[in-house]
Amino acid sequence: MLRLLRPKTDLKTLITLLVIASIVITLANALYATWRVQRAVLINNSLEANRVYATKLASTTEIFFQQAQSQLAWSANAMSKGFSDTALLQREVERLRAQTNSFNSVAVVDARGVVLAVSPESLMLKGMRLHTNATRQALAARKPLISKPSLSATGNLIVLISWPITAANGDYLGYVGGTIYLKKHSVLNALLEEQFYRDGTRLFVTDEDNRVLYHQHDEVIGQMIEPLISPQLRAQQTSGYQQVVRDKQGVLLAGYAVVPIANWTIVALKPLPTTLAPLDDLLLQVLKHSVPFALLTLLFALLLARLIALPLWQLARKAGEMDVQGVSAEIESIRSWYFEALQIKRALLAGIGLLQDKIGRLRVEVQTDPMTQLFNRRGLNTVLEYFLATQQSFAVLALDIDHFKRVNDNFGHDTGDLVLKSVARQMEACSRKTDVICRNGGEEFLMILPGAAPDIALSIAERVRQHVAQQPLDRVGNITLSVGVAFWHPQKTTIERVFKQADEALYQAKNAGRNRVIMLESES
Repeated sequence: MLRLLRPKTDLKTLITLLVIASIVITLANALYATWRVQRAVLINNSLEANRVYATKLASTTEIFFQQAQSQLAWSANAMSKGFSDTALLQREVERLRAQTNSFNSVAVVDARGVVLAVSPESLMLKGMRLHTNATRQALAARKPLISKPSLSATGNLIVLISWPITAANGDYLGYVGGTIYLKKHSVLNALLEEQFYRDGTRLFVTDEDNRVLYHQHDEVIGQMIEPLISPQLRAQQTSGYQQVVRDKQGVLLAGYAVVPIANWTIVALKPLPTTLAPLDDLLLQVLKHSVPFALLTLLFALLLARLIALPLWQLARKAGEMDVQGVSAEIESIRSWYFEALQIKRALLAGIGLLQDKIGRLRVEVQTDPMTQLFNRRGLNTVLEYFLATQQSFAVLALDIDHFKRVNDNFGHDTGDLVLKSVARQMEACSRKTDVICRNGGEEFLMILPGAAPDIALSIAERVRQHVAQQPLDRVGNITLSVGVAFWHPQKTTIERVFKQADEALYQAKNAGRNRVIMLESES
């Protein structure tokens, strides 16, 4: 005989594993959620900080250009009254360069492009005719101008800030211009470097042609680069931010702002890895503070798992000893402090009671009607004792074959026996697997329907009645049943009273014309 293998895992282990899995999953989910949220916060904060940084520098640069042009405008007005006085022109350019330190060099150029005065004089440009791009732009524009980057006559990469000089009659005389060196020390470099962040942020200044005007590395200045900010975004708003992807540099967080007067773009860039560097330490701190609470939770869960599993483990151990004398008292002493354990305990006690007090004494032949093979009254009593012990509600169907005496009188008792057997089989066919069918004596039958609600009980009763009525029998023809229905609920009434109610309902069905179902509710 094969023996069942004992499971390798008990309930306490399963609960513990479930708790550990829940803690690990919850902690992992918390870490992941923290990572996602903090990553988004760091990126957004960095983008906004770069935008504010670029906007601040753009505003400062705009003010610088306005002040520089204001200085040049004042000098241009003074020079227009003595444009032929070279000494006056020279004094004015010396004053412009020395007084404000805004320009690396200052020059007065006439309408033909000839330098009339220059500071510092060491440039040795006085009297020379300039052909640089910046000079051509200023002479062609004949209006206040901030030129595109170009090489000066001395070979320096410069930006020229110029203001036209006009005579009293409106004739164009030339311009006064100050240069800013892009690759040497200048006020622009000082202005941008003074505000430079020391957190890994890099700064670019580009003109409208994407030529670099300022960078921490001089070798990049003057080069044409791929646009860091999309032209569409730059056209939509003068300041903002976006993520920039570069093959070699990866993802960069860029904030930008436009200098309107020069149409320059100042871009502050910060690599994404640098931005996210604090995130690792943050996650480590979260983990450091979460693990102790997780361990305390696990300890509590282990104790709770043992407390939950202990009654079930004790009941499971006693389930294998149901045939041992005195096991009922041991099961009774087990502390079943929650619903499931209590129900299992009740079921075990009921099962032991049936096994030891009834099953051992009763035999199938004693509990079974020999003709119909249904339960007899003794078998029914055993079932009722089980329902009483487990406090399980049930419905009672009392059934009686209508005019059965005529069958015996007209066709004999042998035919009557066949009718009883046929009705028994049809009742079995119409019942549920959990229902109990009993021959109560003569032509009377009982059906016990565990847990059946009124609608279910009525449905089964009608099904049995209709099925029997629709099945003709040899010689006899069609027969009918009358059915009475009652219900037993724990703590409401006694089982004896319920059977009397079922009998009363049956009599009402008989008196009402037979071949029908009558139901009575249990008394409260």
